[in-house]
Amino acid sequence: MNKKLQRFIKRLKLKFYLKMINTSIAPSIQEDVTPYEKDCFKICLKMINHIDSEFMIAPVSNKKYIRNDSVDIFITFYDNRVELTDHEYHYEVKLSQRNWSRLNYIYDRETEKRIVKMENKVNSQIKNSLHDVLTRIEDF
Repeated sequence: MNKKLQRFIKRLKLKFYLKMINTSIAPSIQEDVTPYEKDCFKICLKMINHIDSEFMIAPVSNKKYIRNDSVDIFITFYDNRVELTDHEYHYEVKLSQRNWSRLNYIYDRETEKRIVKMENKVNSQIKNSLHDVLTRIEDF
């Protein structure tokens, strides 16, 4: 009889837990996004994708920078914050964790694309391949 009672209580707890998850009783984990954050996120995306943007990374402080002289905007990313400077105004916006991770991912992907493009350009200018060097050495 004791085992039946324990089993009933376990099932009751499980049913209550599942109902709580499916209803609005459970608190939502999603953070509210302010209009400032949306605008800042869009500006950062456009600056990352802009062809004239220059990327810099400070490895010790873990800050990331975007500089664009044609638009006159300088952006700094650090600790879930974005600082925008445009020679007249300076804005500091705190991003939600979701937007921060998305922005970091997009920034890193674009940086990686530009580095690969630069490596391919440098490697395409090589006149001698390893095979050519080997044949020259064998000719001696």
